[in-house]
Amino acid sequence: MTDHAANADRTAPSLPVIWLLGKTGAGKSSLVRALTGLDAIALGSGFAPCTRSADIFDFPQDRPLMRFLDTRGLGEAGYDAAEDLAQCEARSHAILAMARLDDPAQSDLEAALREVRRRRPGIRIIVLHTAAAELPEPQARFRARAATQARLEKAAGGALPGLEMSLGEDETQGLDALCDLLGETMPEVALLLGREARDGDGFDAVRREVLRYAGAAAAADLAPLVGMAAVPGVQAAMLRRLAQHHHVDWNRARAAEFAAALGLGAALRYGVGYALRQAAKLVPVAGQTLGAAAAGAASFAATYALGRAAHRWLAGQASGAPVPEAELRALYRDALKRAARR
Repeated sequence: MTDHAANADRTAPSLPVIWLLGKTGAGKSSLVRALTGLDAIALGSGFAPCTRSADIFDFPQDRPLMRFLDTRGLGEAGYDAAEDLAQCEARSHAILAMARLDDPAQSDLEAALREVRRRRPGIRIIVLHTAAAELPEPQARFRARAATQARLEKAAGGALPGLEMSLGEDETQGLDALCDLLGETMPEVALLLGREARDGDGFDAVRREVLRYAGAAAAADLAPLVGMAAVPGVQAAMLRRLAQHHHVDWNRARAAEFAAALGLGAALRYGVGYALRQAAKLVPVAGQTLGAAAAGAASFAATYALGRAAHRWLAGQASGAPVPEAELRALYRDALKRAARR
């Protein structure tokens, strides 16, 4: 493993990983450009060797929140997925199996999926059918997609979600549908990639910061009792940071005002559920795995929703245009729902 990869692992050991699995020319680099909004130069300089058969790209590079793993060795004799699978040891992950519609020869991808399923039977796999423009006739495209999908599902040992994507220089089709699928198991990734309605309140400027705090809250909540003290501290730090961003003085009075605007009922409902989840983590074996996972997911979602609502409220305070309570509470509920999809 390179120094770049080793450093990334030390500083961000639980990054969610999207593994791009496909032959050269399947559109992997084009997909990463479309998802991140980066140009070819930034992307080319950002990828670094990670294993003997794969490169990694951390995004954003300055303070990463997610990782792309690009398998460059697929099709080489003796390809072994073991090293690449080790890079997917994160709190959430998914494989994007990419196949061109005009290329029926996908035996290497099939073999890789069989090996992946053998080693990690529960890993999330999404099939992306690319290069649709090369088969403009609808029936030919339908037949090619159905045949490839059937072969890949047979290799993976079960049904797989599949999408048809067009990865052009000027326009990309299918990104929203892909982010919806990723959001089912990796909500932080879907939120980071910006698949959220734009409402002009400037949240994009702080989205990554809020996601960092949400991720920290989730990580703190994986051990019994630790999250009970750590998560509120993470959330308080996030609120102070957002207040600084908006040049608003954050004190007890203002915190109480925000809590009142958000609604005590929502806070109490979360608090009761949170206490129950903490208690569940103390149950031997099952509670310490399933309970911890549920608590981490809930803390991620609640912290993200809190940050989303706080940004809107603080922006209103800074501009002298207070946000109506009903609007603020609706925004919190919507953000909670988006972030809780797992």
